[in-house]
Amino acid sequence: MALLLGALLVAAAIVLLSLALREAPDQRGVARSIALIEATSSTPTALVAEADPPFRERALDPLLERARGLGRRLAGRDAPDRIRRRLDQAGNPAGWTVDRVLTWTVLGALAGIGVGTVVGLLLGSPVPVLLVLAAAGAVTGFHAPGLYLYQRGYDRSEQVRRALPDALDLLTISVEAGLGFDAAVQQVAQNTEGPLAEELARVLREMQLGQGRAAALRALADRSNVPELRAFVGAMVQADSLGIPIAQVLRVQSSEIRVKRRQRAEEKAQQVPVKMTIPLIFCILPALFIVVLGPAALTIMDAF
Repeated sequence: MALLLGALLVAAAIVLLSLALREAPDQRGVARSIALIEATSSTPTALVAEADPPFRERALDPLLERARGLGRRLAGRDAPDRIRRRLDQAGNPAGWTVDRVLTWTVLGALAGIGVGTVVGLLLGSPVPVLLVLAAAGAVTGFHAPGLYLYQRGYDRSEQVRRALPDALDLLTISVEAGLGFDAAVQQVAQNTEGPLAEELARVLREMQLGQGRAAALRALADRSNVPELRAFVGAMVQADSLGIPIAQVLRVQSSEIRVKRRQRAEEKAQQVPVKMTIPLIFCILPALFIVVLGPAALTIMDAF
């Protein structure tokens, strides 16, 4: 009986063990299935994103690409070089690139057409005048980005022209005090502010990246349209190539630039009477005539 009971218990244990071993693969398979379902349930987000891109990628980006291509065809082959030069003269504003400027020219033309048409409709203009207003708006919108860059470059050039004499004085004092040219330029870039300090800092970075001093200075002259700065760069490049003492060249350049600034101030002062003629004739003299001759005219009218 004891042997029979033991055999039954062993058989029951074998059966339970076999059942357990047979359920484990099922459980592992179920776990794998659940993991696969969870994995596949998390991927539809990426699949949906690929199958259904946002509105910008579906509509705006192709529209901007077509506008960019149309701007390239309308502006001409040399347009990228001209725009790149204007961007350099304007200080490379953040977010402004050649492709973006070309795109904005076309979008500005379309916006100008819309504005001109709306203005013509609000004024109740006839069809020919409406077409003229739309064409004027298109031309204005097409050239608006270029005019903005030109004005920004002009303002920046004026800031460079005003800051150049003081910067050259500081540069001359630093070199005569014993500093090298590169260290003197670094002192000017660190102790001054404005576009000229930014340009000198860029020259230093270019030299640190391995570019020669002459090449970095020539690049500085190419990025600017200030005649005084171009003359200074030419003198420094020539002095560097011929071995002339830099302190002496800086002293001469500083003196010449101060003379030019004085001459430019005198020229501006001599232009004042000519510029005052137009407001004097059209604004001041009529008011003066009314004040002086008005009472006499009223008296004459009462007498007659």
